[in-house]
Amino acid sequence: MKNFLNQQSRIWTFARYGFLWVVLCLSAGALYAKGVEEIRTGLVTRVVDGDTVWVNSGGELLKVRITGIDAPEICQNGGPQSREHLRNRALGKMVTLISRRKDDYGRLLARVELHGDDLGRWMVGQGHAWSYGYRNYAGPYSQEQSLARASRLGLFGSDEPENPRSFRKRHGSCFP
Repeated sequence: MKNFLNQQSRIWTFARYGFLWVVLCLSAGALYAKGVEEIRTGLVTRVVDGDTVWVNSGGELLKVRITGIDAPEICQNGGPQSREHLRNRALGKMVTLISRRKDDYGRLLARVELHGDDLGRWMVGQGHAWSYGYRNYAGPYSQEQSLARASRLGLFGSDEPENPRSFRKRHGSCFP
């Protein structure tokens, strides 16, 4: 009888810890999916294109994709100009990164702020990038994009600027 009770006790202990393990795993998965906001500061050391920068944050080099915007590909009309505007604005400057996760390419997805100003909002407002929308969502900077388009700023100075998503569908990425 004593062996039976010890065995039952072990089974219940295992079940309790197993249950806790499942709850912890599900909680961690939910947090990862939702994304826990992380705030870092760092120096912009390189500007790849109009929506991607490298930031040195405490000795760690981070490739950062600015969330909420889609800049032209570097081989697309307006691509070099978009990169140049972001380079002039941010290269060599301390920025704040507000991030939740990484994208499929391992880049940190982050809102990038320079002296409290949102660089994504600035890029779209100046006509150097599109507000990144999906399906029926026009993106977080749709008002800025409408104003830039109406004012014919930057990319929107031409009659039919091509959205980077359409360009990539037709031509693929500039980087093989």
